[in-house]
Amino acid sequence: MKNWMVSALCSVTLLAASGAMAQAVVGKPAPSFTATDVAGKTVALSNYKGKFVVLEWTNPDCPFVGKHYNGGSMPATQRRAVAEDVAWLSIQTIPNDRDHKAVARLQAWQKSKNASPTATIVDSDGNIARAYRAKATPHMYIVDPKGTLIYAGAIDSKPSTDPADIKTATNYVSQALDEAMAGKPVSHPSSQAYGCAVEYPGGA
Repeated sequence: MKNWMVSALCSVTLLAASGAMAQAVVGKPAPSFTATDVAGKTVALSNYKGKFVVLEWTNPDCPFVGKHYNGGSMPATQRRAVAEDVAWLSIQTIPNDRDHKAVARLQAWQKSKNASPTATIVDSDGNIARAYRAKATPHMYIVDPKGTLIYAGAIDSKPSTDPADIKTATNYVSQALDEAMAGKPVSHPSSQAYGCAVEYPGGA
């Protein structure tokens, strides 16, 4: 699908955010949250203290998300991260009135794509998205074992919907995890997130 055709379906968004609510800041403690995952279990960021945590905002209908799932890069990145004891939390923020349909649909879609996150959360009240000022799908964040946000932004360096671009793009999430897990500073701690606009319940 050409990028100009996608513009009618979703908005390309940037990392910058505005508003009274303080946004997550790289280098500062990551906003804490507690939620219920699609399996009915309680998930709290604090549960993963001592581990690296990846937060991934997702949306099965977004072609930018589809780029990374249809091309296989997101499931592969998830599997590699989880195998290295990284907690990977996939989050979909949706209006409350779609909550009952979204859980089953999101689970089925993830299964069809061989996704393997540690947990999947439907953020039906938008509180997690507001805390992180998530603006796009995919919008990615990495929290280190001390609870500090060390990366926020895009999954990679090529803001397109074409899976062929994955091969020549820099995967910022993999790069940041590799550097941080090796005890090195993250060389690219933030970037402009691209993708479909996160649809906040009641507005952002």
